[in-house]
Amino acid sequence: MKPAHVESTVRARIPTRHGEFLLYYYENDIDGKEHLALVKGEVAGKTGVPVRLHSECLTGDVFGSRRCDCGEQLEEALRLIGESECGVLLYLRQEGRGIGLFKKLQAYNLQDEGLDTVDANLKLGHQADERDYRIAALMLRDLGVDSVRLITNNPRKIAELERYGIQVDERIPIEVGHTHENWRYLKTKADKMAHLLSLKKP
Repeated sequence: MKPAHVESTVRARIPTRHGEFLLYYYENDIDGKEHLALVKGEVAGKTGVPVRLHSECLTGDVFGSRRCDCGEQLEEALRLIGESECGVLLYLRQEGRGIGLFKKLQAYNLQDEGLDTVDANLKLGHQADERDYRIAALMLRDLGVDSVRLITNNPRKIAELERYGIQVDERIPIEVGHTHENWRYLKTKADKMAHLLSLKKP
């Protein structure tokens, strides 16, 4: 079995309201999807690089859905990295915690019928979370990043990066508030998926 491989095939300058970044386009032989790295400054060889692993969420990131907090987390992560000397946001094409957009929308309908986000995925025949962070680790290594300060509430991301050889020096919490629409979603993540959240019911 040949080793997994990722390759950045093009990069471009991306000026944003949070500063100037380089956007790296990655191809790989693991899942065949196009993953992205938004990089600020010189990160190769640095220690404690601020890093966010952000899984694609079309409904939250693009349309501003309030069923989740993904769009707000994306914005806050870019702000934090933009205020740092350097940093990386990996935009991973793992919609719906890895089940894809079609199944995610089906899961939304099941949630409207009373299931929580975990049980909806399970009823559709999927795991609660099917994301694979091996690609993230390989992308970070390609960028020369071995030591990170991870912007996350999800301890599984820390464990997965360490499993694949990336040193996590610190966790940077990223709580962006909650609404009546996403309260149950966030509480389920805390209760069933061990996310580190300090929730107060709105």
